[in-house]
Amino acid sequence: MAPDPRRAFRASVLMTCVIICSNVLCPVGAYLYNNRYAGDQVFRITPRNDKEVQSVKTILGHMKVDLWQPNSASLIHQNATVDVHVKRNDTQGLHVRLKREHIDYQVFITNLQTEIEKQTGYRSTRKRRSESQYDYEVYHSLEEIQSWMFEMNRTHPDLVNMFSIGKSYEGRPLYVLQLGKRSRPQKNAVWIDCGVHAREWIGPAFCQWFVKEAINSYQYDSVMTRLLNQLNFYVMPVLNVDGYRFSWTTDRFWRKTRSKNHKFHCRGVDANRNWKVKWCEEGASSHPCDDTYCGPFPESEPEVKAVAKFLRKHKKHMKAYISIHAYAQMLLYPYSYKYATIPNFSCVESAAHNAVTALYSAYGVRYRYGPASTTLYVSSGSSIDWAYRNGIPYTFAFELRDTGHFGFLLPESLINPTCTETMRAVKAIASGLLKKCKTDRNRFPYI
Repeated sequence: MAPDPRRAFRASVLMTCVIICSNVLCPVGAYLYNNRYAGDQVFRITPRNDKEVQSVKTILGHMKVDLWQPNSASLIHQNATVDVHVKRNDTQGLHVRLKREHIDYQVFITNLQTEIEKQTGYRSTRKRRSESQYDYEVYHSLEEIQSWMFEMNRTHPDLVNMFSIGKSYEGRPLYVLQLGKRSRPQKNAVWIDCGVHAREWIGPAFCQWFVKEAINSYQYDSVMTRLLNQLNFYVMPVLNVDGYRFSWTTDRFWRKTRSKNHKFHCRGVDANRNWKVKWCEEGASSHPCDDTYCGPFPESEPEVKAVAKFLRKHKKHMKAYISIHAYAQMLLYPYSYKYATIPNFSCVESAAHNAVTALYSAYGVRYRYGPASTTLYVSSGSSIDWAYRNGIPYTFAFELRDTGHFGFLLPESLINPTCTETMRAVKAIASGLLKKCKTDRNRFPYI
C-alpha cells in the first residue's frame, strides 16, 4: 500500500511541534496555561479617603479577584494604590462600579494573557545542558533549577556544598547551596532565600544569579573574594518548591504552598505568615482559602519548619537573614508586626541605607527602605521578625522590581539589570557584617 501523503504531512507537523516545545519556554505546553488569562485585566485603584476605602473593599468583596498589592483587602488604605487582577467576565462590572463611585483607577494590564507571553518571550533556545550554557536571563522551571544546583555542586567543590534540609508537603527535596571557602568551617553566615511566594519568579532568578556571580568573581573581585573567605552564604533558590512548580505548570499567579485543607477544600498557606512570631494576628488571615492564610498553627508547613530548624541550629553563626520577594522596590527590616523601633536600629538602618545606595549606583533605580510595618504594612508571622527574634541581628526582605507596570510579570529582559543591582545591595549588606557596629548589648544581648 502506498504511503498516505496527508498522514506523513501531519506526522511531520506533529514532530516539528514536539521539537519546538522541547526548546521553547512552555510552562504548560504550547498554549501557555491553556489561554486561561485571555481578556483578564489588572486594575490600579487609588481610594482617596476612608469612604472610598470602604467602597473599594465592598466592591472587591463581592467579586472573585486576585489582589496583587496589597495582598489582603484588610490592608487597603487611603492614598495607597490597590493592584488587582480581575477575570475577563468581571472587568466591565468593575469599570461601572468604580465610575459610579467616582473612584480613581486605571487599567495598566489590558490583557493578562498577552503579558504572560511577553514575559516568557517565546525564546527559541534554552541553555540548560551544562553550567557553561545555562542561561541566567530566562526564568527556569523547578527541575531545571535543581539540575543546575547539582551541576554547580559538581563543578565547584572548593566553593559549593549542596544539601537538603527536608522535604516539601508533596515530597520534593528542599535544597540549599552553601557558598564559601572551606578553610574555616565555623565562619559567620548569611542566609538568602527566594521563591517564598510562588508567583514571584524574579526571586529564584536572583538566587541563581547570586550564586553565579559569587563563584565567577571569586579571586577576581576583591570584595567577593573577601566575603567568600570570611563568610558562608546559605542560598535557597526556591523555598516554596511545590507552589513554584504549580505556578509554572498550572496557575501562573499561585502564591501559597500546596498543603491541603480537607474541611474547606482549599490548598496552601502563605509561607511568609506561618512563622512563630505574633502568628495569625494583623495582616494575616485565619481562613484557609485566603492568599494570606497563616496556617493551622505556626510552622505547619514543612518548608517553613525545615528552614526554621536549620536557622535555629546555626543561629550562633548566622548574622544576616535575607528574603527575596517582589514587587514594590523596597528594602524592609523589622518590625513587621508592630510599630516599634528595633534595639539595633542604627546599625540595621545604616546597612539598609548602604544597600539601597549601592543598588542605585547600578542603574539609578530608587528603593524605599525602612521598617516593614511603616514602609509597607503591618504583617504578623513574617520570617524577618522571626529571624530577628531568634538572634539574627540583620534581617531584611527585598521587594524587587518593579512598582506595578509589570507587577509579577517582570519580563526576562529585566532579569539582568534587576539582579545586577540587587547583587550590589546584598554585597553591601554582607560587607557590613565584616565591620563592627556598636549597639546596646543590654537591650540586644545575643548580638
